This record gives sequence, structure tokens and C-alpha cells, in this order.
Amino acid sequence: MSSAYAAVDLGAASGRVMVGTVGSTVELTEVARFANEPVRLPSGLHWDILHLYASILTGLRATAGAPRSVAVDSWAVDYGLLDAGGALLGLPHHYRDPRTEGIAEPAPGIYARTGIQRLPINTLFQLLAEPRVRLDAAHTLLMIPDLIGYWLTGAVGAERTNASTTMLYDATARDWSYPVIEAAGLPRRLFPPLRDPGDRLGPLLPWVREATGLACHVVAVGSHDTASAVAAVPAATDRFAYVSCGTWSLVGVELPAPVLTEESRLANFTNEAGLDGTIRYLRNVMGLWLLQECQRTWRDAGQAVDTAALLAAAARERPFAALVDPDLPEFLPAGDMPARIDAYCRRTGQTPPATPAAYARCVLESLAVAHRATVRDAMRLSGREVEVVHVVGGGARSALLCQLTADACGLPVIAGPVEATALGNVLTQARTDGGPPDLPAMRALVATSTATKRYDPDPAAARAWSAAAARVGRP
Repeated sequence: MSSAYAAVDLGAASGRVMVGTVGSTVELTEVARFANEPVRLPSGLHWDILHLYASILTGLRATAGAPRSVAVDSWAVDYGLLDAGGALLGLPHHYRDPRTEGIAEPAPGIYARTGIQRLPINTLFQLLAEPRVRLDAAHTLLMIPDLIGYWLTGAVGAERTNASTTMLYDATARDWSYPVIEAAGLPRRLFPPLRDPGDRLGPLLPWVREATGLACHVVAVGSHDTASAVAAVPAATDRFAYVSCGTWSLVGVELPAPVLTEESRLANFTNEAGLDGTIRYLRNVMGLWLLQECQRTWRDAGQAVDTAALLAAAARERPFAALVDPDLPEFLPAGDMPARIDAYCRRTGQTPPATPAAYARCVLESLAVAHRATVRDAMRLSGREVEVVHVVGGGARSALLCQLTADACGLPVIAGPVEATALGNVLTQARTDGGPPDLPAMRALVATSTATKRYDPDPAAARAWSAAAARVGRP
């Protein structure tokens, strides 16, 4: 017998509500999709969280009362602040807001406790950028999925996989890192009790039941979308690397314990909590953001470019004509991405791309080089052998990116599922409801229910990829 579950999946550009039916197979149906566009105010760049919440309620109503439970996942690091009465203190800031530029770590040795790579978007740096008057008025910090869960149920808590991204969570003790919190001068009251994927938040509030037509409860899942995506990687063994590829590429391996060495810190690897006590040992790669911003820039200039046609044309472009390091800070903010690529190329003695297809080829080859470097570093630093790379998320749709990644890594790539995050969300709910009992069972169900495609590396290309990696300093 099959049961239905609703997954609210919030991405950096859009959100959607999916219904997953779980039985001998798992099937997904999208019932609602809505834009997620940040708003720029005098106080900076913010998420329009009220629009997102209203869209979620509308999407849940579209499930027609089917789900046994609801769960929310989203991106990491961003948060809302609540006052003592539970009211939201302003719109949450967007992680691409420049307010964290130049902020230093408040104390030495933070990596040895938290295992989180240093990125200006980290929650710690965002809190250090907060005006003191706002922190003094705040009573509770809730990450974005926890904030939505609070509005749905009235329950306050911090789901572990998202909490682990904050640079304020102890990767070994699996609790808030109060020494780091105190070193940063942050009030301890901000940090609510932790909860695990599978914990029940509670039933929907009465007015939410009225607005949605649902009478179910809300479950915590891997609320960092990458945690849910990795839970749905259709791997048969633990000897795999993953690339959860969308706006960001999250590239790494799954481990039983964090790697907190100085060498790991210098390599800028992060240790984030996964399901069942696992660690997602990974590095953030800038991802398809570069191509998305190129397309936005062209579209704003009146030159709309169809993505499928663009990627088909990119496959015909000359290999390695231009390469960039996608992880440089200059590529992080929104803006004229083609101009930034041009500037990088001129600075490094390369001829800038001349056509949209050439820009796309440059971006995808540069991402493949970054995937290669990160997989190799993850293996070296963790001691984990890797036999296959699983590409999940939107990037799995691109045959060119998947083949380039296979050639660059010298490893077979298994592409799919595209909807890994929603699958991980739904299957964690089903597990709470008596479904697949553990991660291997969840992954086996994904493997038998979804289509994947294998890309084998071209051994003749190995030397060319080594040279390409050396060009951007990532051998």
C-alpha cells in the first residue's frame, strides 16, 4: 500500500511543493511552483519570506488533502530572528548581501570545533554583521526551514543538518558550540533546542489547517537541501563521491566522522551533518550560478538564450579555449557575469569568449575542473576511496557537464535523479511513518524508482584535463 507525503523544497531561485507517493517504488508529482526573487531594500538584499510562506500555503492546498505529513527543506546559512513574543524582526537577509565583507573570525580554532569552511556567507559572519540593537531585541534564531516550520506548527527548534552549516555547531559533540557563540559575543538564548531528521514538530496550527485543507503533522527532514539530496543518492556502496549540482555544486564524500585537521581547514573543506549521524565532507563550488547570471545578463540586454540550444551549441565549441576559477570571490555577487569572465581571462592572458555558447563551454569546463579538484582533495584528506561520482540535482540534466565531469575526474559519473532533494525529503518522512528503515534502504528505493544515466570517462582526455587544471591552479 502506498502513502503520500508533501515536500516543500525551497531553492535560491524558486520553490515548489511536491507530493511523493511511497510504496514498492517512490514517485513524485509537482503540484505547485513559485518564484523566489530577493528584494533589495535600504537595509540590503533580503528574501521575500512572506511571499514564500503564502506560496507554500497555496501549494499545500493544491495537494488536495492527500499527504500524511509535510516537511520543509531549503538552502543553508540564512535565518530569521524572532522577538520574545515570536514576531519576526524584519525580512531575513540574503546570503549574497555584501554586509559580511571583511568580517574576521572572532577567535582562533573555530574550525577545530565546527569543521565548517570559511565562507563570507556563513551564519556566524551574518550575525556578526547584525546591528547590536537587533540582536538585543532578538530572542530566537530560526534557520529558514525552521522558521517555516514554526509558522506551520508553532514549534520552535533547530534541525541538525541546517544548524551544522552555521559555523556555530560543534561537529564532534553534535550540539551548539557555546565557546564559539560566546567568543562571538552572541546571546545563548538565540539558539533553540536541536532536532533530528525524522523528529515530529507537531500538527498544523488550526488556521493553517483552515488555509490548506490539511489535517496532518509536520516532520523534520534533512532540512538543508543538500542533506536531503545526498540521502537520495542511489549509491550501492559507500565508495562514492557526490556532486549536488544546481546554483551551487556541493562536492564531497559521505563519512562516519568529521575531518578536523589543519590540512582540511586549509583546503577549505566543510563537515556538515547528514542523516543518521553521517558527515557530508564537502567543498562548495560556485556551480551553475555563473551560467545563470550570464543568461540573466543577456536576457536583461534583450538577448534571451534558450538553455537547451545554448548547451547543444556549447558542446560544439573548441575545448579549453578559456577557463576560470569559479570559486573566486569576484564571481559570488549578482551582476554582469560575462564582464567578470572577460576580466578574468584578460588578467590571465586568455582570449575572452566571443559568443554565448563559448561562455557556456567556459563555465562548464571550469566547473568540471573544480569538481575534479574537489573530489581528489576529498579522497586525499578523508582517506575514502571513490569508485563513482553521482551527479544529482539540476546539473544532472546536462549531458555535457556530466561527461566533462567524468572526463575531468577520470571516474564514471552516474547522473540522476534530478529531484534528489525532494526524494530525500519524502523518503525521510516515509521512514518516520514506517517506510524504508535506513539510508541504504532509501537509496535502494531511489535506484529502482528513478532513471539514471552513466557517463564513462575518456582515458585519452586525461592529459588534457591535467593541463586544464594546472591553468587555473587546481591540479
